[in-house]
Amino acid sequence: MTAPKAPAWRAQPERGHQLVMRLMVLISLILGRRLSRCVLHGITLYFLLFGASARRASREYLSRVLGGPVRWRDLYRHLLAFATTVHDRVYLLKDRFDLFDIEIEGSEALLDAMADGRGVLLMGAHLGSFEALRCVGRRHPGISVSMLMYEDNARKVNAALQVINPALQQEVVPLGRPDSMIEAAARLEQGHLLGLLADRSLHNDARATHDFLGAPAPFPTAPWRLAAVFKRPVFFMAGLYMGGNRYRLVFRPLGNFAAVPRLERDKAIDGIRQAYVQALQACCRQAPMNWFNFFDFWRA
Repeated sequence: MTAPKAPAWRAQPERGHQLVMRLMVLISLILGRRLSRCVLHGITLYFLLFGASARRASREYLSRVLGGPVRWRDLYRHLLAFATTVHDRVYLLKDRFDLFDIEIEGSEALLDAMADGRGVLLMGAHLGSFEALRCVGRRHPGISVSMLMYEDNARKVNAALQVINPALQQEVVPLGRPDSMIEAAARLEQGHLLGLLADRSLHNDARATHDFLGAPAPFPTAPWRLAAVFKRPVFFMAGLYMGGNRYRLVFRPLGNFAAVPRLERDKAIDGIRQAYVQALQACCRQAPMNWFNFFDFWRA
């Protein structure tokens, strides 16, 4: 029996290494954000010249979101934005929010949805910075932000957190374990914001096609079946990098599975997923350099 083919994004080799990561963290913390950012231009130029697959994917996406010819300058800006958000993780995970100008859009609706003391599901994408979303917990004491991740990815993230800030390992809930759903449900009951990136699937899972930036694109269905099980309000989330030291956190309500009868669940899942795709598309148009899926998303 042939094993299912892995998605395109999983076929890309990991370029990170613990020693390199530790070195970058050390440089960033010693030199500070302004000086250590100089290194990013060299990294960006390297990937622009030698990262053919990333360059191809960037051109494909930018041609759709910008609606015109894509110049080398556009490709450079796109890759530099990605490098910047990765670099900024060091400071955001160290709680150095004082280095950034962070604007929050939609926090009132989010807090209203948590008025009963229970948590909310945040559905995001590989768009901007998830780490910037931790600012919500900083501005509203008592609110914790956790992340649901597939176990392989959770191990990589935990390894990175061990380098940057070991105390943050507890913020990752790995999927794929026998107690994963119990742990996730417990955190929602405790009032956590529980995030999940809903634009990629781990294996060749079921997907639904939606129009995205003018062409059909496959989106995984598993995150939405999971959301229906938890029966909590669902919000779109994004931490958009706006240039310089500026970020904009976006929260938009997508729906609430709590009041959905079982027989209408499939219809509700389709509607909420469609609302997610529309919110994702709107953010891409608002901040086009924040899309960080460097593979052929439309034919994944």
